[in-house]
Amino acid sequence: MGRRKKIVNECERLMDNPENIRNIAIAAHVDHGKTTLTDNLLAGAGMISDETAGQQLAMDTEEDEQERGITIDAANVSMTHEYEDTNHLINLIDTPGHVDFGGDVTRAMRAVDGALVVVDAVEGAMPQTETVLRQALREGVKPALFINKVDRLINELQEGPEEMQKRLLSVISDVNELIRGMTEEEDYDWTVSVEDGTVGFGSALYKWGVSMPSMQRTGIDFGDIMELERSGEEGRMELQERTPLSNVVLDMVAEHFPNPVDAQPRRIPTVWRGDADSDLAESMRMVDEDGEVVFMSTDISMDPHAGEIATGRLFSGTIEKGQNLYVSGTAGTNRVQSVGIFMGGEREEVEAVPAGNIAAVTGLKDAIAGSTVSSVEMTPFESIEHISEPVITKSVEAKTMDDLPKLIEVLQQVAKEDPTIQIEINEDTGEHLISGQGELHLEVITHRIRDNQGIDVHTGEPIVVFREQPQEESREVEGVSPNRHNKFYITAEPMDQDIVDAIHLGKASMDMPELERREALQEAGMDKDTSQNVEHIFNTNVLIDETKGIQHLNETMELVIEGLEDALEDGPLAAEPVQGALLRLHDAKLHEDTIHRGPAQVIPAVRDAVHRSLIDAKIKMLEPIQDVRIDVPSEYMGDASGEIQGRRGRVDDMYQEGDLMVIEGIAPVEEMIGFSSDIRSATEGRASWNTENAGFRVLVDSLQPEKISEIRERKGMKQELPPSIDYI
Repeated sequence: MGRRKKIVNECERLMDNPENIRNIAIAAHVDHGKTTLTDNLLAGAGMISDETAGQQLAMDTEEDEQERGITIDAANVSMTHEYEDTNHLINLIDTPGHVDFGGDVTRAMRAVDGALVVVDAVEGAMPQTETVLRQALREGVKPALFINKVDRLINELQEGPEEMQKRLLSVISDVNELIRGMTEEEDYDWTVSVEDGTVGFGSALYKWGVSMPSMQRTGIDFGDIMELERSGEEGRMELQERTPLSNVVLDMVAEHFPNPVDAQPRRIPTVWRGDADSDLAESMRMVDEDGEVVFMSTDISMDPHAGEIATGRLFSGTIEKGQNLYVSGTAGTNRVQSVGIFMGGEREEVEAVPAGNIAAVTGLKDAIAGSTVSSVEMTPFESIEHISEPVITKSVEAKTMDDLPKLIEVLQQVAKEDPTIQIEINEDTGEHLISGQGELHLEVITHRIRDNQGIDVHTGEPIVVFREQPQEESREVEGVSPNRHNKFYITAEPMDQDIVDAIHLGKASMDMPELERREALQEAGMDKDTSQNVEHIFNTNVLIDETKGIQHLNETMELVIEGLEDALEDGPLAAEPVQGALLRLHDAKLHEDTIHRGPAQVIPAVRDAVHRSLIDAKIKMLEPIQDVRIDVPSEYMGDASGEIQGRRGRVDDMYQEGDLMVIEGIAPVEEMIGFSSDIRSATEGRASWNTENAGFRVLVDSLQPEKISEIRERKGMKQELPPSIDYI
């Protein structure tokens, strides 16, 4: 029986006892040694050989991770560890440290109850340390601290024991200050301390570690450590044998991190807004393996053999093959094909996984990272709050047409695996837009498409989508068909923002019964007569039919609508989508004979009338804007707010929250390109920020002409505008 099989059997045996399960994440600033530490733990648990631990980087499974030397995807592993004569099952997630992949860290925190924060002894607590701590505490996850690279303090800085302890204590107090600042409203104290054993020290590279409890057990003190560490290779070997890192860390995990039975009653109310008195809530609080299945998928990955794997936390019930489960936000159920646990990069199938564990499930084809999966329909978990949002869009094109179908498939897969990415597929132009967290984020994704899928792609410059909207009421405009036999009379006017919002949010649509739609539109502020004649709604534009008794109009209406949609999809200024326009059809003259009022006649006539009425209604370009929120220590406040103001933005509010200053404002999306590197350098990397789309606003008049001609040029349209657009 292989060693691996043995471990799998042992894990299966332990899964049923939630008191002895620990679900933990390892999180840290980039390059502070998380992945090397994880390798050590795997070796200590007998999962990989000791010799290669630290070099193998078993958790960085993707080639690009090995190449760049950074973790990009969170990776999962289960292992066992004996502590005080009891065997424990430890489910661990190694998370990325680079800020562009913060989404992975946030999602990992949802699945675990404890976070081991790793800090480099020489560099101390860094901005990303602060971010991962904040993400853990926001999700109700308890922190512990491991100070890594202590060997560097001893050898490079040549410090004596006093100086060294002083330095280590200052790292601990920095981390505690962060924890205190973020949990002051809570009734528990999660600060870490050497005496309690919630702080460990060591060197992941040389595989030794110590903590207060381990020093008491082994009798090794700081003096011994310094002596052995300085005596070169042999001393290090002795340290590694007498006080191996994995024992110290895994003991700490078993002793100080909460098990699911302790954690779930506290965590459920923060992550789930359902009825707290229901049986379902009770079964989640009790970690009841006989309850209904409640599973939160935190990660979707692709396995070439098994297809899509949804990894996540099982809060209640038992998952097994053949179950039909609901996936939040989608209709019908998905059937579980198999269920397993992760051992490093390998997934091991097991019969069933009970509540309190981290499981890897196949067959949940509708699940995305963040879905709630359950055996009964239920209130889904709170959506996972990502610290930043997609701000940059690039076009991705396949270099050869043969790769196009495959590219579309890969892009859809990418969107499932990473909810912080948005994909827009345009079948007509073959241009696909991909929006992400930042330049690096998109770069990694496009590299993966190239390397893993072998599709040669070409990416464009970052772009922003604009909109067009009429600003006042137009005169009545006539549109004439090419054969001169059909005429349409149309006016355009801007619609009230409340009505636009109601349509945008789906409160009023053509799918509703007429009466309901009328009421919804009137409630949003449309006058009664207008609301009774709504003929069509397209995006956020409305067509009103004000004609009286015109022969043949009924059978021609479909073509009228087609011409209208055509005109609104590509506005008259720069072929960007039109929004918030109210168009009235006042009159129409139609030819008796069906042949003379076919698509080739009606569509161009209507399209022309719509564009001309919009131009008469002084249509202008709208640009997308974002709400920007920056959290930053007060000494960088001026620099951070300057970053917004220098981008045609405005600052609306500044206030103190915990230990940070919060700056709120708005800025155009287009000016936000390159923001991440600028704000990092302006605040020495101490700012965390997020941006949210805040709709569109009219672009200032002075920028209208150049923006229009720039977009027209990009789209290969002719440069000169019709003379009637002289108002811009």
